[in-house]
Amino acid sequence: MNMAALTDHSEITKALALKESREHLGPDMEALKLDMQSRATTISGSLLINSNPTTTTNNCFNTIKKTVHFIRHGQGFHNLLADMARASNKTWTQFQVEPNNPYTMPEVTDAPLTDKGRNQAMLLRNETKNLGTELVVVSPLCRATQTGLLAFSHIVGSVPFVANEDCREESGVHFCDKRRAVSELKREFGATVDFKNILSEEDPLFSESGRETKKEVGERIYNFLIWLRDREEGEIGVASHSGWLMSLFNGVVSVDREEDKSLKEWFGTGEMKSVELVFSTKK
Repeated sequence: MNMAALTDHSEITKALALKESREHLGPDMEALKLDMQSRATTISGSLLINSNPTTTTNNCFNTIKKTVHFIRHGQGFHNLLADMARASNKTWTQFQVEPNNPYTMPEVTDAPLTDKGRNQAMLLRNETKNLGTELVVVSPLCRATQTGLLAFSHIVGSVPFVANEDCREESGVHFCDKRRAVSELKREFGATVDFKNILSEEDPLFSESGRETKKEVGERIYNFLIWLRDREEGEIGVASHSGWLMSLFNGVVSVDREEDKSLKEWFGTGEMKSVELVFSTKK
């Protein structure tokens, strides 16, 4: 079987992605966008095309630029179960505990990658090997950590790999988004990933009864980006999640150029988009 057959997205996967992406947009996302535009430090993003994006300079602002390679994790077992449920014509209400909702099954807590997901992550090496990545940041959820390690395997041990709670998926209701105890994550990934920024042993974000709001997720994303800005590394890889990435580019980061609009679209599993982030602070 060729690699495309092992990594491509089925029509069922694409249809489910379209449905779920629409569910993330709406008044709450617009309110988040307005909030972020009012901050003392605002953040804009543009796709790296031939490593030379078009950015403008405004002398009224101090600016800092970072190159960030944003990756959505490869297919997780929860994604596979959702595809199988849709193929069986099962439907469910997003973020609601229902018999047909595969994401609310306790068995998918902190879902790992499937074989397809591992192949998707490994395929990214064709792109990452040509980058100058100085730091890799991973969500501490298993599937994102696995993806970061597989996609950037050629620099494991050469640059820092750091877990950060603020680039986790939106949390709550869906058990696939519940983090395991840090001590357990360290046993599995501690030889290669630094977990010192994860301050709570147990998951402080997950609730069985409610989902994080767009405002709460947006605040985490903003804090994460400021943390990236203040680090010394200029080129960074980030392994995260679909909902988080939707809020990143539709609510927190301004994406103004028409040629960059694909940043606002749903990331497929195992997809990477390379971005120049510009942090602008009023003088």
